[in-house]
Amino acid sequence: MTELGSRQWPGSADDVPGWLTGLAAAAGQMVVPAGLRPPPDGGRRSAVLILFGAGPAGPDLLIVQRSNELRAHAGQPAFPGGGIDPGDDGPVAAALREAAEETGVDPDGVQVLALLPDLYIPRSGYQVSPVLAWWRRPGPVAPGDPAEIAAVARVAVADLADPARRMMIRYPSGTAGPAFAAGDMLIWGFTAVLIDRLLAMGGWEVPWDTGRVADLPPGAVLTGLDGPGEAGRN
Repeated sequence: MTELGSRQWPGSADDVPGWLTGLAAAAGQMVVPAGLRPPPDGGRRSAVLILFGAGPAGPDLLIVQRSNELRAHAGQPAFPGGGIDPGDDGPVAAALREAAEETGVDPDGVQVLALLPDLYIPRSGYQVSPVLAWWRRPGPVAPGDPAEIAAVARVAVADLADPARRMMIRYPSGTAGPAFAAGDMLIWGFTAVLIDRLLAMGGWEVPWDTGRVADLPPGAVLTGLDGPGEAGRN
């Protein structure tokens, strides 16, 4: 698992709710699906911020929807994040910097808890470090650059776990992977695989109809996974 980096991030365990400390303790043991395991030579290093907050409907996650104008991941909901730059002190610094740029999140209000195992996106060649964090001091969020981010939303975990909002998405390859209906967004691909794992590790998952399969929406660009069925639910 990737190191957190040399900086000491603010906050203490006393600030973090018990349900999240348990999830953080299990984070390093997350089973990486076969199709997302990094190859020996890795890939371009990047990081995403899995930011949990306390919303009106209970725990929630910060999700961005990328602009339709982007060349990569156009229109796709995702966790804030991007490539690790030379000036970043590891994946944590990169994830917080990208989240601040994309959504306006104040890094000083975020308590970093753990890193999940690295995952690899074969189509784009990214090796991704997911950074798990608690939003100690939430503030307003909005797209930092509308040319890159079309929308920012706090999505309730209860909504993501709702069986009526869950489905499998069928990809052109014939494989299928998890997806979530979240307001106006359909979360699929790499981000949906991570959410699927988080719900299971956090004890939020409830039985749902895995036989409910929909086709990938028209116009969706496969720049990440050619369907999480490659990553599957192994």
